[in-house]
Amino acid sequence: MRFLDEFRAPDAAQGMIERIHRLAARCGDVTFMEVCGTHTMSVYRHGIRRLLPPNVRMLSGPGCPVCVTPNTFLDRAVALARLRHFIVATFGDMMRVPGSSSSLREEKAWGCDVRVVYSTLEALAIARENPTRQVVFLGVGFETTAPTIGAAILEARATHVRNFSVLSAAKLIPPAMAALVAHPALRIHGFLCPGHVSVVMGTEPYEFLARDHGVPCVVAGFEALDILQGIVMLLQQVVERRAEVEIAYRRVVSPRGNPAARRILGDVFEASDSTWRGLGVLPRSGLCIKPELRDHDAGRFEVDVEPTREQAGCDCGDVLRGIKTPFDCKLFGKVCTPDDPVGACMVSSEGTCAAAWRYGRDLE
Repeated sequence: MRFLDEFRAPDAAQGMIERIHRLAARCGDVTFMEVCGTHTMSVYRHGIRRLLPPNVRMLSGPGCPVCVTPNTFLDRAVALARLRHFIVATFGDMMRVPGSSSSLREEKAWGCDVRVVYSTLEALAIARENPTRQVVFLGVGFETTAPTIGAAILEARATHVRNFSVLSAAKLIPPAMAALVAHPALRIHGFLCPGHVSVVMGTEPYEFLARDHGVPCVVAGFEALDILQGIVMLLQQVVERRAEVEIAYRRVVSPRGNPAARRILGDVFEASDSTWRGLGVLPRSGLCIKPELRDHDAGRFEVDVEPTREQAGCDCGDVLRGIKTPFDCKLFGKVCTPDDPVGACMVSSEGTCAAAWRYGRDLE
């Protein structure tokens, strides 16, 4: 299959692995981080960490939007689901994420109208079909999904669907990368930048990391050869003592990104401070709905939300920062499993703990 089989060729992979080892022999210890959940899953699936030389370390970062969504958001979503005449629509992963005392799956079991959808427009269709009820879509995602959320809001306004609103938890990846670079417990020598986000945003949002912090960045795809090529390019920059933003995913990503998607982001959202699980409140790292679109902002609904608490013993926050691996958590694989998750990192298909459980337990 074109654009797939050629990025899984064993001979090409072996050549890249040999090149990685040659480049690594010319530098000291280096730590690279991928900040995309799909990258994390691919790194584990293909056993890439086992192929790297001892002085090249790969960390997984906060690249899973479900994982970084804090309990405060989940608790508000649960509170909305409990209201009469409300329908909460969400992507599937959010159903099982534990909030402070409940989850959307539990609320559905108790009779609340919580529905899994596969697109924002499907949630909008539910609103059209139920004009006497308020439909709230849980807008969880990064720059990749935010334009689709924005498009649904613009469509609702244009077609006068007044019972559709979004509870926004959309977030921006670059501010999180800035926080990681500044973290005293981490020393990151390069980033594998997210491919999907970069399709929308291009490469300009990462320029400050290279320019101001001297951290090389490479936008990579998701197949084994994509990731290996990204590591090669990062090592090449380290060896040559330079820091730039490069693209190893040119079949999809351009420096300018997608102007139409970026225009929707500008029309619907504005940057705001946002709370990230594991990282706390990061300035201008979230996307809130503009005041002129307040009629489609579910934040306007007054609702009693329970006091937020975190799951005892869960190290999800430290895993998202790269401070710990899933295997460092005492709950991993014992109390916390995919069938009975304690933390969000075990729930999402892009979560680091879920990836480690599925592909990496032999690395313990």
